[in-house]
Amino acid sequence: MDDRLFLEKPHRRLNQLTGAWVLVSPHRARRPWQGQVETPPQEQRPSHDPTCYLCPGNLRAGNQRNPSYTSTFVFDNDFSALLPDTDETEQALDDLLIARGERGICRVICFSPRHDLTLAEMGRDDIRRVVDVWAEEYERLGSIPFINHVQIFENKGPMMGCSNPHPHGQIWAQNSIPDEPAHELARLDSYFRAKGKSLLADYLATELRIGERIVVQNDGFVALVPYWAVWPFEVLIVSRRQVGNLVQMEGEERTDLGDIVRAVTARYDNLFKISFPYSSGIHQSPTDGLPHPECHFHMHFYPPLLRSASVRKFMVGYEMLADPQRDITPELSAERLRALGEKHYKEGGSS
Repeated sequence: MDDRLFLEKPHRRLNQLTGAWVLVSPHRARRPWQGQVETPPQEQRPSHDPTCYLCPGNLRAGNQRNPSYTSTFVFDNDFSALLPDTDETEQALDDLLIARGERGICRVICFSPRHDLTLAEMGRDDIRRVVDVWAEEYERLGSIPFINHVQIFENKGPMMGCSNPHPHGQIWAQNSIPDEPAHELARLDSYFRAKGKSLLADYLATELRIGERIVVQNDGFVALVPYWAVWPFEVLIVSRRQVGNLVQMEGEERTDLGDIVRAVTARYDNLFKISFPYSSGIHQSPTDGLPHPECHFHMHFYPPLLRSASVRKFMVGYEMLADPQRDITPELSAERLRALGEKHYKEGGSS
């Protein structure tokens, strides 16, 4: 297939992970922008902020005091969206108004005691510790009988609704498998049943053969702008070896994961020379006690910035009512990210 046929013309691309379509309109990238312009967040932060409720030794918003932690720190969210003692009773009215109680546990992960260090700026050993904590929490929470899904994610920056600038992520573990991973699981399972192998393994082989959407790779993982990307500089990290979850990773695979997360996030920061906002999350096998041979570990990055630190992508109008739509092609996004080094711009890295 010759993708050059679509470089200038509107077309739709199929998301193999969800079955959804995205409208790509490359010609619109030339339009002038007179829409909303964002104010980039303040860049300078102290290594410890006495007013931050996530810094070591400080009082949290829930009136609990943090220990004087020196590495990654995890605690139950003081304002949890899910509660472990919720009644799972279902109610329905006329088979139309249906609700069911949802049990769960929400945890917060402070990546570092440093208030001013994001994943893009952390050292290799420190990011490896974050990956180890992800694995430990996935295994611990997943072993609880009523927990069937563990979602690890990060919202970075106020633009993404992050309520505290201290670098941190979250884990929401719950009884149900949420819609987005459920859609992916259905597609992965259908492909595996039909072909006896991983959809993402085959997709990764195709992307590696073509090469133009690859951003960075190492021995364990490949980061690429997916063919069906919706967000301007969306990235998908896929494990080279088919593993279902973090616990199944062997040898240096967890180190490789930390390395490629840093390589991607540093490129994001280098793109516009700011602390780049995004939402990211890990999709791995459910913890429902069932075998999931279809599962293949991957991590999504959804950043909203489009043209600069001040112009972002909004999901409105057509996107809310019809299909997602993008102007800049995934190929161009990958080319721009690939050209950026992973040495952080604050350390004199590429612009």
